[in-house]
Amino acid sequence: MISIQNITKRFGNQLLFDQVNFKINSRERVGLVGRNGHGKTTLFRIIVGEEPSDEGSVIIPRGYRIGYVRQALEFTEDTILQEGMKGLPEGERDHYWKVEKVLMGLGFSPADMKRPPREFSGGFQVRLNLAKVLVSDSDMLLLDEPTNYLDITSIRWVEHFLLDWPHELLLITHDRSLMDKLVTHTMGIHRQKIKKTEGDTEKYYRQIAQEEEIYEKTRIKDEQRRKEVELFITRFRAKARLANMVQSRIKTIEKMGKKEKLEQLKNLEFAFRNKPFQGKYVLGAQNISFAYDAVKPLIRNLSFTIKAGDRVCVMGSNGKGKTTLLKLLAGTLVPQGGEIAQHPGVTVGSFEQTNVKNLMESRTIEEELLASHASVDRQMARNICGAMMFGGDAALKKIEVLSGGEKSRVMLGKLLVTPVNLLLLDEPTNHLDMESSDALLEAIDSFEGAVLLVTHNEMFLHALAERLIVFDQEGQYFFEGSYQRFLEQGGWHEDEERRKIALKDNHNEESGEKRNKKEMRRKRSVIIAERAKVLNPVKRRVEQIEQEIEIQEQELNRLANATQEALSKHHGSAITELAQATHQSEKTVDTLFGELEKLTDLLKRQEAIFEEKLRQFTEQ
Repeated sequence: MISIQNITKRFGNQLLFDQVNFKINSRERVGLVGRNGHGKTTLFRIIVGEEPSDEGSVIIPRGYRIGYVRQALEFTEDTILQEGMKGLPEGERDHYWKVEKVLMGLGFSPADMKRPPREFSGGFQVRLNLAKVLVSDSDMLLLDEPTNYLDITSIRWVEHFLLDWPHELLLITHDRSLMDKLVTHTMGIHRQKIKKTEGDTEKYYRQIAQEEEIYEKTRIKDEQRRKEVELFITRFRAKARLANMVQSRIKTIEKMGKKEKLEQLKNLEFAFRNKPFQGKYVLGAQNISFAYDAVKPLIRNLSFTIKAGDRVCVMGSNGKGKTTLLKLLAGTLVPQGGEIAQHPGVTVGSFEQTNVKNLMESRTIEEELLASHASVDRQMARNICGAMMFGGDAALKKIEVLSGGEKSRVMLGKLLVTPVNLLLLDEPTNHLDMESSDALLEAIDSFEGAVLLVTHNEMFLHALAERLIVFDQEGQYFFEGSYQRFLEQGGWHEDEERRKIALKDNHNEESGEKRNKKEMRRKRSVIIAERAKVLNPVKRRVEQIEQEIEIQEQELNRLANATQEALSKHHGSAITELAQATHQSEKTVDTLFGELEKLTDLLKRQEAIFEEKLRQFTEQ
């Protein structure tokens, strides 16, 4: 375990932490939350000794090893595998198979093992640094946004790896669903203090809100009490016979102190501007193909349509063509085969990570927004700056001094300038903090137009996706249905393969044992089919009951209104009939809720059984 004692840290006039204390105990997995710029990464750097604190100390037991992903991309070995082996602990420096399974879990292929690190993109080099930490068998892992640059199958692999991690973990991630799955405790940097609670992020934020509500009520009550005492002192100070009472009141005020009103913390608040659209279909793609390399096409014969108001999510492995697809739909690239037909009434708003490079470094944030569209005046630009949390003088900051997260917010601000009816968003949550990601999810959900979103964030996929475009090892295809339905009908075969690699206790590479992949996939498919056969009828009944409850609640509202009207008109017979009908409807609701509770418990137990079957199967 480690102990942080009375740490204080300032950057110029900004106070990040003020006399903070906490401990990370044995086997705790702790999620660190807080707004961008409030010191999460700085705290990590203080713990590992890369950044000094102004006051306080970090107590680490002798011999305790901390694994931390360094930002520097410096490689000295000839191959990916050799570089990864540098992370192995002393005594295991020849255990190459441990490095292989982690590298493959993070998306490297067997052929990649012999390639030099410099041949890979920056994103894959970051993965290599992560792999070196994951194989180190450290006593504690400090992971700062470990899923940035990872595709969804790699993220799911990391999730399973960390769930099985036997030591301590301190994790920063903007992906709330991932954090909630992994952590035993949540710790937040809030108002220059650090608070640690047992449980997930929802419990932490709920507790913070409750504490601040109590604080504010107490502050108001104290202020009222103070005014009453001050009024007494003012009225009776001159009266000699009440001198003792006045002096007593003065001492009371001195002892009370004064609670300061809590500063209102700003959240990212915005909404995309919708342009009305009268048609049924926004755009259609017919047998489109594209390749940067003629030998290996990225996209081949892909067809789909996007309807008005659709929520289409694009997901899959990195490097398979997801961003290229968005460029094709936005008109930045032209398909080499097939056709993309866009309705003439469509106005597209596009967000791509590479667009950050198009920001003019010499401009201020306000100037960048003013230059985005001819219709933007200074007041509109300032309003959007405020919505993107660049209020006041912050709107005059130069683009060149902004962090990655701040530049992403500027790009979102530019997207808000023009009313649109089709949003094309390429991983917009990268570099956003958890609160900003939540605000973005709400804004997308409220947008009236169509959305095509590239994301690896499973919370976004579960919340938004109505249809999917899936990129996998075999190519790409259009899936009609939600993300949950996709998982139920087979999900990620590649994910299961990576997970099996991560969960192996022995190394078949050394023994030469090979598995029959076709047979294993067949067995897995049998379990999935059995799960669907057992669970789907229960799920359908649950949906049916929920609909019936909604109908009954609407009927109860109608009966309540009718009863109120009958009472006002003194219609005795009608009141009696309505009371009987209300009683019967309430009885029906109670019965439905009882059945719903039983089915929900049954569903939870059955899902656990099948999850265990699949887990045992993948661990074989």
